[in-house]
Amino acid sequence: MIRSVGLSSNGHVDSAAPRRAGSEDAQAVADLLIRSRRAAVDAIPAAVHPDNEVREWIRAVVIPEREVWLMENAGSRPLAVLVLDDDWVDQLYVDPAFTGRGFGSRLIEFAKSRRPAGLQLWTFATNTGAQRFYLRHGFSVAEATDGSGNEEKAPDIRFVWTAPP
Repeated sequence: MIRSVGLSSNGHVDSAAPRRAGSEDAQAVADLLIRSRRAAVDAIPAAVHPDNEVREWIRAVVIPEREVWLMENAGSRPLAVLVLDDDWVDQLYVDPAFTGRGFGSRLIEFAKSRRPAGLQLWTFATNTGAQRFYLRHGFSVAEATDGSGNEEKAPDIRFVWTAPP
């Protein structure tokens, strides 16, 4: 599988494929997730876990127990990460310096190819950009909650995608 992603002359992602992350990628995956969440502070609640706990969770749980896929630049720096947990899109983050260039779209379409029976995910009710993104990619709203079931205690929305017949 191709390891790196080239950018076209307009700064968008070319046709390179995602690469499965391994244990050696745990630090870079955690750094990308932390950096992306911080940059989205106006759209999503602040993280409830300190950075060291996030890094340990990525190393000990996410990488060994879930499917983690990376889009990287030519220097092997992760630009976007997708975490699949069964039929859940558990995490989808794009480096804040590279949003709007097609990385998220490539990864969500890749997730659909990995889970053709369907996908589901949660997004915060305040994250209207993510909601537009998922609706644009064929997801629909399945339910909305008051947030009492998530760690941030923030209202959220569950989206589902089912392949067309």
